[in-house]
Amino acid sequence: MSDQFSLFGEGGDRLQAPVPKPVDHEARARAKLTRVLEQARAADRMPWDDRNVRMWQTVFPQMARWLPDEEAEQMTRAFQHEIARLKAA
Repeated sequence: MSDQFSLFGEGGDRLQAPVPKPVDHEARARAKLTRVLEQARAADRMPWDDRNVRMWQTVFPQMARWLPDEEAEQMTRAFQHEIARLKAA
């Protein structure tokens, strides 16, 4: 069995663990939240069904936590304003 290669340990014949690509959570969250907010702003009536409205009302503030505090609060307030406007329409 000594001729069998090991997947672990030291040496040049060993597989190296993959190095994950860094993820810029702040940029990804900002991009997604901006798209959702723009969709709400552009709508004359609610663009989502009830289930998705509830989902976004939960997920939007959670995703905003990846942003700096002031930006997160501003985007969340703007989103809540748009939801209120669309519900009243």
